[in-house]
Amino acid sequence: MLDKLQAIDQRLEAIVSQMEDPATYADPDLLRRLTREQKELEPVAEAYRACRAAEERLASAQELLGDPELREMAQEEMQEAREEAERLREELKILLLPRDPNDGKNVVMEIRGGVGGEEAMLFAADLFRMYVMYAEARGWKLEVVSRSETELGGLKEISFLVEGDGAWSRLKYESGAHRVQRVPVTESSGRIQTSAATVAVLPEAEEVEFAIDPNDLKIDTFRSSGAGGQHINKTESAIRITHLPTGVVVECQDERSQYKNKDRAMKILRSKLYEAEQEKQNAAIAAQRRSQVGSGDRSERIRTYNFPQGRVTDHRLAGDVKNFAIDAVVNGGLDPVIDALVTADQAARLVEARDNY
Repeated sequence: MLDKLQAIDQRLEAIVSQMEDPATYADPDLLRRLTREQKELEPVAEAYRACRAAEERLASAQELLGDPELREMAQEEMQEAREEAERLREELKILLLPRDPNDGKNVVMEIRGGVGGEEAMLFAADLFRMYVMYAEARGWKLEVVSRSETELGGLKEISFLVEGDGAWSRLKYESGAHRVQRVPVTESSGRIQTSAATVAVLPEAEEVEFAIDPNDLKIDTFRSSGAGGQHINKTESAIRITHLPTGVVVECQDERSQYKNKDRAMKILRSKLYEAEQEKQNAAIAAQRRSQVGSGDRSERIRTYNFPQGRVTDHRLAGDVKNFAIDAVVNGGLDPVIDALVTADQAARLVEARDNY
């Protein structure tokens, strides 16, 4: 591990030096790659340097043990330095775990109402509101690509982009079936109903990562429509793109500009095809994605929102840590849930790494 940490520290120094070269700024692609690599390596290098400093403090304190006047102070310093070094070693073990190559990417998200009729569509709208508030709290940018609404304000389905630092590393845990238990606004007798919605989370693919042959595309324009089918736009600004080899269809109708709709639809299409290609080329990646602290499979229930009991239960977690206050979560307070999932994921991977060592 020491050799790897030293190599990381040296690589970071080389990146910093290269980024000071004016020629680097003349190459935007190179600058983007170096900036991304710098951001990935800095936490490891900083922890490594702090660990070395703690170990040096420990060694210096040990040298003072022979002095009767300084022995008590030296023992205290040794204890503090030893605990600090041990904490940083554990932190480094986590930082050195294999990193998800998509962690630095933006995401494409899709929410669809599932079992439960109109109540499922209303729940899908509530989930979207939750992610909007979470994105705002994290300082991320959220853009709707397309949506299909019901007369009561529910969502049959909605696609949107989330752009921001760490978007995939946090939101990837949201992929799956979400279940709600509550008295629907459409229920006059006060009975509790169970409904569901599915959430899909895809890493946004850049053009340099996945190129699409224009000859493989069929592009149609049409008028945007809202709930109930009424037209909300008199011009044909909505875009439907069909990828002929795979049959994947993407629509974007949230913008009045045909150009903007096309640009967003291409982002969604590229991300869908990119993920499909990744899974086809490497089944192990797909298996790992599906097992994100339980499952990333959209067919498996990952979370239940129980309004009568005032709690949200994430079924991938165990013990008391799996339950959270529902008011906080549905109003965008997802960090405690995702933090617990990240911790569980890291713990599982540490065990796996030790078993394979």
